[in-house]
Amino acid sequence: MSDSNSSRYVAPVSEAQPATDAVRVKGKPSNLWRDAWFDLRRRPMFWISITIVAVVLLMAIWPTLFTQTPPNDQCLLANSNGGPEAGHPLGFTFQGCDIFARIVWGARTSLTVGLLSALIGATIGLIMGAFAGYYGGWLDSLLSRIGDIFFSIPYILAAVVVMTVLAEYRNVFTLSLAIGGFAWAATARVVRAEVLRIRQSEFITASRALGRGRFSTLLYHVLPNSIAPLLVLATLSMAAGIVAEATLTFLGVGLPDDVMSWGRDISLAQRSLRIAPESLIYPSIALTITVLAFIMLGELVRDAMDPRARATR
Repeated sequence: MSDSNSSRYVAPVSEAQPATDAVRVKGKPSNLWRDAWFDLRRRPMFWISITIVAVVLLMAIWPTLFTQTPPNDQCLLANSNGGPEAGHPLGFTFQGCDIFARIVWGARTSLTVGLLSALIGATIGLIMGAFAGYYGGWLDSLLSRIGDIFFSIPYILAAVVVMTVLAEYRNVFTLSLAIGGFAWAATARVVRAEVLRIRQSEFITASRALGRGRFSTLLYHVLPNSIAPLLVLATLSMAAGIVAEATLTFLGVGLPDDVMSWGRDISLAQRSLRIAPESLIYPSIALTITVLAFIMLGELVRDAMDPRARATR
């Protein structure tokens, strides 16, 4: 019996650790924001769009970096519909104003309306969607029905009505409030769906088990994990807000005549469209490029933050 045990074959034990047990000690753990940045920086369209957005933002913050010509102080009828010349690369409007200077100075107003309307819409949508998705029940039904009502109303049409009623109070803030106050329903739907998903997570259950209240859990655990889709929607909402400002101002119910914006320039240029079409073309190009840059940036960030989209590439 002992002889058979002594003659039994024993496989040699390798001192090398199996590859399946290898642990990457120096590597950083996976993170949504880090993975998204790693994906974005490899895409040329991201750098193109972010460069355009950065230039337009710099133009809005520091216009004198691009032109030293005051937008209205040197409007001379002698230069009416004049062509390009030294210091005035895009020519003049029918009022004799420098087209390039008006585009540079008008960027501030257009971007301000886009930013404020996006912030207002994102704030309302975040509150409505978060409370509806987290608390559920009758509150979810009530807030969802309110969101459906606002979703069915074209926010441009609603803004036209609001700005017509508030004709004596037309300014950047009231226009932004009219746009963002009716454009939050889509954001609320996305936030609600995200909160419903996060609410079922184990760390939410653990937080409640440790005695943290429902509102505290919503504020400190649910909302921070719902920011990613909100940032994407805010970027797209900025583009929509810029277009809405130009549309409403072109229709005559947006910003007043003494406020400079791309929408105001496009509206004024229609008077001399046949004589000097460049007065309409150049502000329209600036508006189109800026809006496309924000849209491309939002879509690229959305794809980078979606693991399923990254897996298909």
